[in-house]
Formats: sequence, C-alpha cells, structure tokens
Amino acid sequence: MEYSKEDLIEAKRQIDSTLHKLKETVKTLEAKENATRYKSQITLAQRRIKAFEIANHFIQNEISKEH
Repeated sequence: MEYSKEDLIEAKRQIDSTLHKLKETVKTLEAKENATRYKSQITLAQRRIKAFEIANHFIQNEISKEH
C-alpha cells in the first residue's frame, strides 16, 4: 500500500505523541510507592513503546526514501 509523504509525516507525529505519553506513564507507574503492584501495566507500556519505536523507524525510512 502506498502512502503520501504527508500521511507518513502525520503518522510519525501521532506516534511520537503517543510515545511521549507512554514514557510518562511508565515513569509515573515506576515512581508509585508500590510499583510492583503495577508490574503488568509497566510491562505492557514498555512493550508498546518498543513497538511504536519500531514503527517510527520504518516510517522514518520511508520518509527518507522519498527525498
């Protein structure tokens, strides 16, 4: 499937925003008094961060190809 450069740039912008929020969520959960209680939520957020970072990498590669 083909996407326009504008579509890719907007997708990257949205992923960057979500990544920022997820990273803040992890910080908040890890800072809680009983952080082990939130272990599954922290793990899930960290896995999502990794997935979004991978997606961002591929999107950036596609944007770079178009130059």
